[in-house]
Amino acid sequence: MSDTLLEVEELDVRYGDAQALWGVSLTVAQGETVCVVGPNGAGKSTLVNALAGVHRASGGRIRVNGQDTTALPGHRVCAHGVAVVPEGRRIFPRMTVTDNLMLGAYRKGARPSYRETITTVHEMFPRLAERATQLAGNLSGGEQQMLAIGRALMARPTLLLLDEPSLGLAPVRVDEVYDAVQRIAASGVSVVVVEQDVERALAVAARAYLLGEGRVVSSGPAAELRDSPAVRRSVLGL
Repeated sequence: MSDTLLEVEELDVRYGDAQALWGVSLTVAQGETVCVVGPNGAGKSTLVNALAGVHRASGGRIRVNGQDTTALPGHRVCAHGVAVVPEGRRIFPRMTVTDNLMLGAYRKGARPSYRETITTVHEMFPRLAERATQLAGNLSGGEQQMLAIGRALMARPTLLLLDEPSLGLAPVRVDEVYDAVQRIAASGVSVVVVEQDVERALAVAARAYLLGEGRVVSSGPAAELRDSPAVRRSVLGL
C-alpha cells in the first residue's frame, strides 16, 4: 500500500535460546488505528519492544515510512517518528509533571515546537496542566497514564505505540485514556494499541491482529475479529 506507515515482515524475536515471536507480519496505514490482542504470554509486549527498537529482532524486517528500522536502537527509531507508551507507564516519579513532559521533546524534530505541543497535551489532558509543578509520583494511576501518553506525544510522533494502556486503571480512567486515543488518531497519528482489554481495543481500532504463542493467529477488520471464534476462545474465554 502506498499509504503504509508501518510494515512488519516475518519478524522473529528471541530471548537467548527462547523464541518469543515467530514470523509476525502486519501493516499500519497512515492515520490508522490497529490493535494487537492476545492472552498473557502471546508476545504482545515483545512486539512493541521490537517495533520501538528496545529489543533487537533476530529475523525479518521492520519498515517505518519505507525506511528499514530493524537494526536501529531505540533513540534512532524515535527519530523516524515512533513513540512508545510502555507497559507500567515508567514515568519519573521524582520529577515534576512538566519536566516529565519535556523529556519527550528531546527529539531534534520536536524541540522547536515544544511550546505548541505542550499546549496541545494540556488541552487533551487538563489535569496535567493543573498539576504541572507537582511531582509525577504523587499523581493517581490514571493521571500517570495520561502523563506517559502526553510525554510520548511531545515527540510529535507519526506512529504511537501503546502497550497495555488500561492496565491497573479504574473503568472511568480507562474511558478517559481511550477517549484520548481516539482524539490522537483523529489528529492523523497512526496508533498501535497492544491490549488485554479486548473489547476496548477493538472498539477504537479499524483492524486487529490476534497473537497466540508468538504467532499471528488471525487478523482482519476489528468488528469481524471481535466475533471470530479464535478471539472468543483464546482471549474472551467464551
